[in-house]
Amino acid sequence: MKVFNLACDQDHAFEGWFGSADDYDTQLTKGLLECPVCASRSIRKLLSAPRLNLSQAPEPQAPSAAPAVPERATPSPQALAMQAMAMKVARAIMENTENVGERFADEARRIHYNEAPERAIRGVASPEQARELADEGIDVMSFPLPELLKEPVQ
Repeated sequence: MKVFNLACDQDHAFEGWFGSADDYDTQLTKGLLECPVCASRSIRKLLSAPRLNLSQAPEPQAPSAAPAVPERATPSPQALAMQAMAMKVARAIMENTENVGERFADEARRIHYNEAPERAIRGVASPEQARELADEGIDVMSFPLPELLKEPVQ
């Protein structure tokens, strides 16, 4: 089993578990890997230190001169904490709202005008629909939900 530290083009860091390095390469080539936070498919492997459990392992040798590969900085602890907090908020939204999907603007109006029971809803609205709702005095908040949370999480 290979565990790689991965990141997307938005610098969301996460782990990937693969049967082998070839499995990682195959999944990356086929576009099967995606960020669990933003669903980006632009994934890269981060540097990580392997852990080898060898009894009486020989002394480590000096690393060979390899060409330097430009690498993005590892996300700061503050960035990781913010990412974790955003995921917690996203989970709370998922647990405490009803998904009305593409009917969001219509359902928000029905609730606002007392044509439907008042409740917390979530769904999809275009920027134009969101502006129209705001013009009518209907408060809405945009909060993109990570793809990870759109399906049951094990």
